[in-house]
Amino acid sequence: MTNKIMYFIANWKMYGNLKSLNTLNKVIRFSKSKEIKKGRLIYCPPNTLISSFLKKFENCLIDIGGQNCHESEDYGSHTGFVNSKMLKSSGANYVILGHSENRQKGETDKLINLKIKSAIKAKLKVIFCIGETLTEKKRKKTKSILSKQIKIGLKQIKVKSDIFVAYEPVWSIGTGKILKTSELEQTVEFIKKKFKGKSPKILYGGSVNPENIRNFKKITGIDGFLIGGASQNSKKFIDIVKKTYN
Repeated sequence: MTNKIMYFIANWKMYGNLKSLNTLNKVIRFSKSKEIKKGRLIYCPPNTLISSFLKKFENCLIDIGGQNCHESEDYGSHTGFVNSKMLKSSGANYVILGHSENRQKGETDKLINLKIKSAIKAKLKVIFCIGETLTEKKRKKTKSILSKQIKIGLKQIKVKSDIFVAYEPVWSIGTGKILKTSELEQTVEFIKKKFKGKSPKILYGGSVNPENIRNFKKITGIDGFLIGGASQNSKKFIDIVKKTYN
């Protein structure tokens, strides 16, 4: 059982439409109840739904984020993209960057670094994703991969108070496979030691659901969770929050 502030980031990925808004009523009621305790809820819907989510959440304390942004700080000829300024002006306060699904499509650490700099300049809080693939894990390269992602991704970024580091083992996302508690605890501690002084808040992601949350909440170094599939089901999302505190 924990009694500290914990962050629950709902990554809706490329799911949802206007009808999906009706599924959020349970979460809104929960956010206004005492049961939420010190939980902080942040929804990251597709860009097409940001304004609708904002309107839906206008009378509660649920925050909004984007799922990615272009690296350019300026407007320009980048068909199909939005930059950090556009996300901020749409009402978002957070943005997910470096997610493995985008890394696998060619997003490099250097590109992620540019995106993070742009997001911070636009006054967005950054959910910076890092994690190793199954092949890298089998070759015992987890620590070297995480070190590289952190070093290049956060290069020349001095103030890290608006950055959340989300550790998501790539092989765990959507597969149901999870790390042993002891192994995850060691990895979280390793990540924290990569930062001089105060470490950014550390999130965990990768098949987080109501059934396994009790294992993750035991790890004192974790400040919250980046939740994919389970966040699209309001009951499951609420249960994750409840079980973190009970």
